[in-house]
Amino acid sequence: MKTILLTLATMGTASAQTTVEFWHSFGDAKRAGWIQARADEFNKANPGVKVVPAYKGSYNDSLQATILAARQNKPPALVQIFEVGSQLALDSGAFQPVSSVKNVDFSDYIKPVINYYTIGGKVNSLPFNSSSPVLYYNRNLMTKAGLDPKAPPTTYAGLLAACKKIQAANLGVTCFGMSLNGWFVEQWMAQQGATLLNNGNGRSGRATATNLDSAAAKNIFTFFKTLQDSKYYTYTGKLEDWDGSDAIFTNQKVVFHITSTADIGNINDAAKKAGFQVGVGVLPIASGTKRNGVVIGGASLWIPKAISKPQAEGALDFALYMTNTKNMAEWHKLTGYYPVRQSSINLLRQQGWFTQTPLQLVSFNQLTQTVASPATAGGLNGAAIQTRQIIEQGIQKVLGGTPVDAALTETKTRADAALNEYNSNFR
Repeated sequence: MKTILLTLATMGTASAQTTVEFWHSFGDAKRAGWIQARADEFNKANPGVKVVPAYKGSYNDSLQATILAARQNKPPALVQIFEVGSQLALDSGAFQPVSSVKNVDFSDYIKPVINYYTIGGKVNSLPFNSSSPVLYYNRNLMTKAGLDPKAPPTTYAGLLAACKKIQAANLGVTCFGMSLNGWFVEQWMAQQGATLLNNGNGRSGRATATNLDSAAAKNIFTFFKTLQDSKYYTYTGKLEDWDGSDAIFTNQKVVFHITSTADIGNINDAAKKAGFQVGVGVLPIASGTKRNGVVIGGASLWIPKAISKPQAEGALDFALYMTNTKNMAEWHKLTGYYPVRQSSINLLRQQGWFTQTPLQLVSFNQLTQTVASPATAGGLNGAAIQTRQIIEQGIQKVLGGTPVDAALTETKTRADAALNEYNSNFR
């Protein structure tokens, strides 16, 4: 009888445990291992909740899988969604704002980061892995070209002037290389204080058109034309080839390179192996414009609707644990992503982290000095994956010789049509 009672008691305890499935998009051992370790710690400290992390493929794969699971009333309790998937996530109706699960003080989250995920006055998701673009440069090659590695270019004009010197120095390298990616166009629009989309970047109302006919967009496309005409630019020929573009830089085939802050650690390690010193500078911006700051990239943590209240609260508790001060500082050291909390930045300063790794300080300052506006909050666009590619193809046409005005007109027409087709589902 004692054994039966003990068994029943054990069963009762097990059934009371709340399972929180967490779907994420980190398939590598380093980042997935870190997430699993945080889940193990949380589960040990909270025996009534069991967080079960699971890799679900790319950002888009994970989002689509979650929406499908929600329609079948079997969603995970927590899911990582990339920043441009935010409008699609909202439109799916599958998620609830994290701010509605229970009262949370979001004041410690870095403003430019939390602003991206604050839509209609509600914090819809919790920032997790966040990044923005910076300029990387080969200090050794800059010196050989007669340039000061302590003063990297900060504007288009400054970069073009540096390229002219590099070309004249006959170093056997191209001046500049970067991935052909629509994310950078969004950044350069924001830096000029211009929204990529109408209706306040899709934040005061649903975006119905792009602003690719603006002076800000023309500045960006003209920059690429000037680079190409002067033979200052190179890339792999593929769209969104992050790794290939990084390799061009770390193999010392270019002096300057633009990519994510999340790559600082990997690029610095590769530079050391290749025998050169890497520097990091702010993202160069269109000449004659005031620096407004960057739009956050990366992903955040969303909580679906079709789950129980204990699951939603358990999911939020784990998300808050994973992004607490200590964990975000460690996450940053491990990956190079921003730690998303001001208190984490303060902790890193106390630990002397920025003295040990001064490259990281530039990216932090660039982020924290961002001016809050609809432009830097980032565009909300349910067709963002498609419109980004259309913009990339537009720049590729400029690189191939198409006049800037003609490329912009065609790009805007195609991107607006993609937006209109997406929006037709909500009329």
